[in-house]
Amino acid sequence: MTGIFTKRNTTGQSDALICEAEGLESLREALLEAGVSGLRVPELYRVDEAAMEIEAIDCAPGSVTTFDMLGEGLALIHRKARPAYGWARDNYIGLSVQPNRWSDSWGDFFVRDRLGYQVSLIRDSSVRASFGRVLEKHGRDLAFWLDSHCEHPSLIHGDLWSGNVLFDLSNSWLIDPAIYCGDREADLAMTEMFGGFGDAFYDAYDRMYARSAVYGQKRDIYNLYHFLNHYNLFGGSYLGGCERGFAMVKRVLAEQP
Repeated sequence: MTGIFTKRNTTGQSDALICEAEGLESLREALLEAGVSGLRVPELYRVDEAAMEIEAIDCAPGSVTTFDMLGEGLALIHRKARPAYGWARDNYIGLSVQPNRWSDSWGDFFVRDRLGYQVSLIRDSSVRASFGRVLEKHGRDLAFWLDSHCEHPSLIHGDLWSGNVLFDLSNSWLIDPAIYCGDREADLAMTEMFGGFGDAFYDAYDRMYARSAVYGQKRDIYNLYHFLNHYNLFGGSYLGGCERGFAMVKRVLAEQP
């Protein structure tokens, strides 16, 4: 450890750092419960609406060993079944509000509170209407399909791309969570959105908790949420990813008997 890292709240949301700190502490508890040592979260020293002070990390490039620790540790967190899907309070995914509630249905939660909410934010009325029609027509069947292919609620990081994973010489670290309880493969899907984490990570994960036979289909559907969020935040360069995700929704449901 090099000392204290101070993160300032520049989001415009007064409780953004409070929610982030809650996510970090929830992940810390999950790691302790699972007996994980090589995957860690920075220690939280202080947080308020303006700033958060956490443990500073002596960053180093990821190695085969630390990517292995990341995959194994994440799988061990995911293996523990949680009571329900969702979370007790709204939080944030990047700069966007992430609405939460508790639900017994993963599919309904994902369709309504992830895809549906993001579609409702689209400023282009024709795009919003087009995507909305897909959810209106296929949302119930998609929810049923997702429920049929989700084993149990898992605590997930929620925003697991390479920018939110750090390494030192001995450990891997999770930062900036958008935490909730959902299908564990939603976390894995996002690791592939911007290029993937490498074989050591996926081999270690699968060794501890193998991915499902339909992971490849779920990956594109789960990343649709993040493409919609990026489209709403950053514009048209992410529209193609949204269109591919909705095409996968229709393709998966068309293949059902």
